[in-house]
Amino acid sequence: MERIAQVLKSNGVEGELLVSFIDFDPEDIALEEPVFVEFDGLPVPFFFESFVRRGMSRALVRLTGVRSKDDAEEMVGRSLLLPDEAFEYDEDTLSERLMEGDLSPVEGWSVIGAEDGTVVGTVSGYEAIPGNPCIYVQTKKEEVLLPFNGELLLSLDPEARTLTLSIPAGLI
Repeated sequence: MERIAQVLKSNGVEGELLVSFIDFDPEDIALEEPVFVEFDGLPVPFFFESFVRRGMSRALVRLTGVRSKDDAEEMVGRSLLLPDEAFEYDEDTLSERLMEGDLSPVEGWSVIGAEDGTVVGTVSGYEAIPGNPCIYVQTKKEEVLLPFNGELLLSLDPEARTLTLSIPAGLI
């Protein structure tokens, strides 16, 4: 799941929410598709009943099932999420996002070691450390933290969901 917006506050007494979009153009939202909000670690789908833009990156929205001020208050501070499949990236766009430090699109991807071409593990998370982004890779034995930069990234394949990395000796 990828975070597209944050619920800033409730608005009125009928469950309206003011949301702020994060690195996502509100024009790109598919109003007929669900957005998800995590509750107890599980994504819960909601559909837009209304959507009114408020400036460049905000919107006043009504979601199914959010009918009162109390319902809306429970949503404040939560993120609106879209499934990864909702984002179609070409290789250049994806490379650009990764080099800017947004590693969320590659969570769950397979990591291939350039030395022998075998699957090393799966990207299980990331650390967006400014100037030194890293990915967590779950191997057969353990989870390891690897640096992630343009010098180590040899190729990526969005269709196969694979990254080929030049992994320095001793890290895995």
